[in-house]
Amino acid sequence: MKNHISMKKIILNLSLIVFIIPITYAQNALTEQDAIRIAMKYNYDILVALNNASTDSVNNKPGNAGMLPNISINASESVSAANNIRQKFSDGTSSNSSNVNSNSLNASVGLDWTLFDGGKMFVTKRKLNEIQALGEIQFRDGVLQTVYDVILAYYDVVRQKQELASINEVITYNLERVKISQTSYDAGLSPKTNLLQAKIDLNVYQENALNQQSIIIAAKRTLNKLLGRNADISFEVLDSIPINELLDKQELAQKLDTSNTSILAYKKQVDISKLSVKEMNRLLFPRINFNAGYGLFQSNTPSSNPLTNRTIGPSVGGTISIPVFQAGNAGRQIKIAKIQLQSDEYNLESIRLQMNQQLQNALTQFENHLQLLKIEKDNAILAKENLEITIQRLRFGQTTSLEVSLAEGSFVESLTRLINFEYDLKVAETKLKQLLSRL
Repeated sequence: MKNHISMKKIILNLSLIVFIIPITYAQNALTEQDAIRIAMKYNYDILVALNNASTDSVNNKPGNAGMLPNISINASESVSAANNIRQKFSDGTSSNSSNVNSNSLNASVGLDWTLFDGGKMFVTKRKLNEIQALGEIQFRDGVLQTVYDVILAYYDVVRQKQELASINEVITYNLERVKISQTSYDAGLSPKTNLLQAKIDLNVYQENALNQQSIIIAAKRTLNKLLGRNADISFEVLDSIPINELLDKQELAQKLDTSNTSILAYKKQVDISKLSVKEMNRLLFPRINFNAGYGLFQSNTPSSNPLTNRTIGPSVGGTISIPVFQAGNAGRQIKIAKIQLQSDEYNLESIRLQMNQQLQNALTQFENHLQLLKIEKDNAILAKENLEITIQRLRFGQTTSLEVSLAEGSFVESLTRLINFEYDLKVAETKLKQLLSRL
């Protein structure tokens, strides 16, 4: 009686473990959003892109555009020694001195300010604004690329886990097949070759399961790298690959030009190049500089007249520079800027074509694999039913081990195609979202 009660407790505990483990697993599994959140914080590509954007922000200052004055403090002192000094003055007197030391001190505060440069400083400031905006777009593009890579790496782990599950499912059928073949062989109802073939197929699928576990470990390491953490950190993922509905084709195409970060970046580069042309044109305008200062100059020479010479006070001045001939440098820089603008316009049209091609390819892939997935779902059901019937026929001695082996192979191949179609659908969906900046 005690043994009966103990056995009931064991069965009850095992049942609780069976139900609790999946719940705990589901709660602790790393989700797609968890992976993205971690990558946003620790991925090194994102951190570098953020630094690049920050550099553009730091550079976007009025002083960097030449709009602010330069102020400097200068000071110098010199001491000289002369063994013999002979001086003759205008009144006919003369003076001879030896071992005479003299010193001079010069200190000043100076201001230099460009008041007018043809408006170049204002064009440059606008250009810095556009460069900062370009940096922000490039940062968004880098983030989108990283999120794209993380999502694909995440669902690659899911895919490989599903593949392992399908192999394990076939192993279960194969164990049943070995058991039936062993019983049939022991009863003298089937040749030993059927039993041997069943065991060989079982060993092959067990080898495939071991290899698949290695593939899963490698896929997890790839994801960990994208998350900016140690490659061997252990985690689990969800068991399915969700597929979301897409918008209308025409709507997607219309939003591409205003949403795609690559197109927006080239548009911004065209704007910058237009400002560069204006910037170079301002080289033909005159420049007006204002300078002011306050200085002290003092020299001491014991054997001279006067003994001390001191000058102290403010100074104000200005310069105007009118370019007349610059050996063609200004014209050359203007021409180069215009050529660069034309190249950037060509690049913009090229990237529009390229992004539209990628959009159409992703749409075609999504629609194609969506249809293939529907067919393969039915095919997987048929392949499983065929395998179960074949196992049942083997149990009654109505089929051969070869037929069962073919049914197992057909079932595994169908599940593999099904899993890959789901993954390819996710790739196409994610690519469409990346192209439209919706990740």
